[in-house]
Amino acid sequence: MLVKGRAFSPEGITRILLIQLGDIGDVVLTTPTMRALRENCLHSEIFVFVREHTRELVEDCPWVDGVISLNKGNRNLREEIAYQRDFLAELRRKRFELTIDLRAGTRGAIVSYLSGAKVRIGRYSDDGALWRNRLFTHLIRPENELEQYSSLHSLNILAPLELDVKDTSPALVVTPEKEKSALEILRREKVPPDKPILALHPFSRWSYKEWLTKNYIRLINHIGSRYPVSIVVTGAPQERDRVSEIVSESSVDAYNFAGKTSIGELPAVLKNCSLLIGIDSAAVHIAAAVGIPTITIFGPSSPVSWAPRGKKHRIIQKDMPCVPCRQKGCNNSEVSRCLNELEPEEVIPLVEN
Repeated sequence: MLVKGRAFSPEGITRILLIQLGDIGDVVLTTPTMRALRENCLHSEIFVFVREHTRELVEDCPWVDGVISLNKGNRNLREEIAYQRDFLAELRRKRFELTIDLRAGTRGAIVSYLSGAKVRIGRYSDDGALWRNRLFTHLIRPENELEQYSSLHSLNILAPLELDVKDTSPALVVTPEKEKSALEILRREKVPPDKPILALHPFSRWSYKEWLTKNYIRLINHIGSRYPVSIVVTGAPQERDRVSEIVSESSVDAYNFAGKTSIGELPAVLKNCSLLIGIDSAAVHIAAAVGIPTITIFGPSSPVSWAPRGKKHRIIQKDMPCVPCRQKGCNNSEVSRCLNELEPEEVIPLVEN
């Protein structure tokens, strides 16, 4: 619902800044918004503002003309002042006419306002009445987002533009250079080239979303002992030791890919896989965005909001009356019974079917 400003046509706007300061999965789920802007604003230059660690995901995006990234870095006070001064100067030099901030935080709102754009669209924030909401010329307060797939949440903020949105599915383009890099990574890690590859992504920055490590070991042993597949286990660099535990305790060959790819290389590696099994995390969205089937293990979060769409994507979630509670574990304890009580035998039929 548009609660401030009026609908208008983007025709004639020459330069647009789309602000997405969420995490990796949020950026992937914003690609339909990038596509919609490109398809409806053919003569506009479209830039995306993201956090530095997600930049690689959009550098090859065919729907944007440039990427601006926020680099927190480790700077002293003088260096920080200089960085912010230079960042603001570069932002103003772009002469954006329209900014679209997709989140309800304050940083994106400030960047939108300081860009100098005359038209600034933002998400209404319930606690932003004092000053944050006032920085925008247009505010959208979406309704019933808990019942929507999350890729629609960003598209909701385009409401004032009244665009013709044809495709709401996330998509990542893998360039020939990234494809070559992925094949080199697989060769370097000695993954057999003559077997289908099954990827597992077991961990998250949020522990309450994680399935038990012992269950992954049982799952790997079952699959690896019955099917001629190579199993790669992906993860962030800081998860390497945890992935190593899974790989070393498995009785079949598995490959530790934690930290072996950049975030820009991960889509290309996953594109070489036949299936990804993982928890509710960015890896599932990346896999779906490059077109491979997924099985997502859900705990307290809602598949309605976060499960990839389409017949090739499946989900498993414990049948409990409290699921999904949308909390950070049971009573926000960071521990999720619905995941701890989910057995590998409940997941295996999805894999085999």
